[in-house]
Amino acid sequence: MKVTSLTDLERERGRAGAAAGEGAGSGRSVAVGTFDGVHLGHREVIAGADTVLTFDPHPVSVVAPQHTPKLLTTPQRKAELIASLGVDELVVIPFDTAFASRSAASFVDDVLVGALGAARVSIGENFRFGHRAQGDPALLAGDERFQTIVHPLLEIGGEVVSSSHIRGLLLAGEVAEANTLLGAPFEMSGVVAHGDERGRELGFPTANLVPDEAYACPGHGVYACLANELPAAVSIGVRPTFETGRGELIEAYVLDFDGDLYGSELTLRFLDRLRGERRFDSADALVEQMRADVQRTREVAAGA
Repeated sequence: MKVTSLTDLERERGRAGAAAGEGAGSGRSVAVGTFDGVHLGHREVIAGADTVLTFDPHPVSVVAPQHTPKLLTTPQRKAELIASLGVDELVVIPFDTAFASRSAASFVDDVLVGALGAARVSIGENFRFGHRAQGDPALLAGDERFQTIVHPLLEIGGEVVSSSHIRGLLLAGEVAEANTLLGAPFEMSGVVAHGDERGRELGFPTANLVPDEAYACPGHGVYACLANELPAAVSIGVRPTFETGRGELIEAYVLDFDGDLYGSELTLRFLDRLRGERRFDSADALVEQMRADVQRTREVAAGA
């Protein structure tokens, strides 16, 4: 899949002189949205599109930064998920205050028609665009230059599938339910940092990650994961059994692995929650529970 900036497309259009008033790639089928998480609802909007138009950073971080959500996907992960759906090109709008000030008409005329040459536009029913969100599905549907497909919000089990709902599930530790709505396991990545080697002393050396505040993180507890495709028991929390003075940590014990991960990037794919965070009366009691966590992780990973 080709990844292109809208700025580059508009520059190409300018060089070409916007021949016949059409944009590069005339006749595109374009799915438009923020698509954080690329969940099942997003996938219905994207289905059948050859081009996806999205925004980076998240528009809320520009127009109402105090309400910026913790993101479900990095730009790289979003691109991977969209590519897996058979899309030919991902066009990214560098969203800033200048773009936020564009009118809804400008978005349609200059972006959808001018730069993209859209013949078909696919959106969710709650999609809004243009300065102060003045553009809506009705405005797009009334434009005869392209066909507009408006997808109703997807409901599963009586709940609307939304990025905000999935963030709530993750915070509550409900990663299996979140994965169902995402259509793929939730992932997070980071560079392995040095810790205080408490896990090594207990016989369970861990790879330590510091959560990125910009991204969603499952709630405190112990999880069965895949770490760079290897089974791993992962603890998220502040380690209540020991006084460490550290903040929140992600500690991954990678099963049957003997090597140095310091400084390398580790991608955690969350499969299921094993238990909540607990304080144990002794290190021996903790080690006994960790052995049980490791065994359960093997079973979960084997069935993944």
